[in-house]
Amino acid sequence: MPCKSGWEELEECQLDDVITSEGISSYAGQQGAAGRSLEACLDQAVEDIPKERHPRTPVYLGATAGMRLLQISKPELSDQILQEVGHKIQSYPFSYQGATILSGKEEGAYGWVTVNYLSENFIKYGFVGSWLSAGRPTVGALDLGGASTQITFETKDKVEDEKDLKKLRLYGNDYSLYTHSFLCYGRDEFLKRLMAHILKSQGYPQSITHPCYPAGFNRTVKLNSTFSSPCTAQYNPSSYDPLASVTVMGSGQYEHCLGNVSEIFSFDSCPFSQCSFDKVFQPNVSGSFMAFSAFYYVHLSLQRTTGVTAQTPSQLENAAETQCGMTFNQLLLLDPKQRSRLQDNCASSVFVKTLMFRGYGFDEMSFPRVTFQKKAGDTSVGWALGYMLSLSSLLPAETVGLRKALTPGAWATLIFLSVLLLVGVLVFILLRSVNGKKKGGSDGTI
Repeated sequence: MPCKSGWEELEECQLDDVITSEGISSYAGQQGAAGRSLEACLDQAVEDIPKERHPRTPVYLGATAGMRLLQISKPELSDQILQEVGHKIQSYPFSYQGATILSGKEEGAYGWVTVNYLSENFIKYGFVGSWLSAGRPTVGALDLGGASTQITFETKDKVEDEKDLKKLRLYGNDYSLYTHSFLCYGRDEFLKRLMAHILKSQGYPQSITHPCYPAGFNRTVKLNSTFSSPCTAQYNPSSYDPLASVTVMGSGQYEHCLGNVSEIFSFDSCPFSQCSFDKVFQPNVSGSFMAFSAFYYVHLSLQRTTGVTAQTPSQLENAAETQCGMTFNQLLLLDPKQRSRLQDNCASSVFVKTLMFRGYGFDEMSFPRVTFQKKAGDTSVGWALGYMLSLSSLLPAETVGLRKALTPGAWATLIFLSVLLLVGVLVFILLRSVNGKKKGGSDGTI
């Protein structure tokens, strides 16, 4: 059982009904808080897993981009949090296997494994009682978390930057993956960077106009909430009072929002034959993709507020523009349950549009092959399942010979008996029919 943490209410503890509110990195400096944040997940596991199996149930904790950022900026707090969560998990009756901070490459690869494992693209269960090669192409994975975003897909093209090449051998098949994780391009960190960029471009005044916030929405924020992140270091003023406040007034201007969002990316000077952004090599996207985590929720918010299920680039762009033009009160009427996040809808949708089209290079042909999903089957999609499968050796390199039910010999015997029974039934019906005709013939004789 892997426990993971995520952004807002969107990431799960790999238990469908238990949702954490914040990532463990958000509890830096709060003694014991990170451990307590996992209690709901662990308590649910105690209920769901039979008591006699508790000691044999392994628990792994994998941390991702939020903790990667904390490890960069405050390594001592990062170590403290990992120690705290370790002690918390060890207080439960499970077999604790340790906590680790995943690299961006690992996070992307595990997400890809999860998507294709749940989609049965590696192997499938055959009629004859054995696991067979699915014979289907794999699906690329698009993950958007709170602090980073990952793109991973199988490619036959040469990966010019070996740091972004991942080779896997699963079930007797070799896979060559392109995978890259963009730190500071997760939804939460992007919103901080956008706010910092707007503050800087307007000269750090006491009040600013935010073109991505809806008209009619105003808020006051502490400067520390924006400039405390390593992701906003390039925008920090030379000196500022962390407790000082700034008033933010929404104007709901799509074109101005798009301009500011685009400036967060760098699309210039590529050292390779081609790049996505920020001088990162990327081959052309190919095949189908599954977009999950925050991608799914941004797509869902567009559908709720505009009524459009964006399946083409033009539909996504038009829906984003429509959403950005709505006032806060209009958004509130359409999606009242999301009141605390409505102000970020426009910025998030414009960010996803820019990332998908200008960044990753999806177009009219490739974008319709992207599906936005929360689950595959009954299981939430994310990196955690792939991480668990890898750690527990449930993803063998070679073809599995395990049979889920009957052996081929048993199947053959069962089929033979079924045929024998069917023949017997047909013979019985035939004999009854012949006897019936004989009786009918004798009754009519004079």
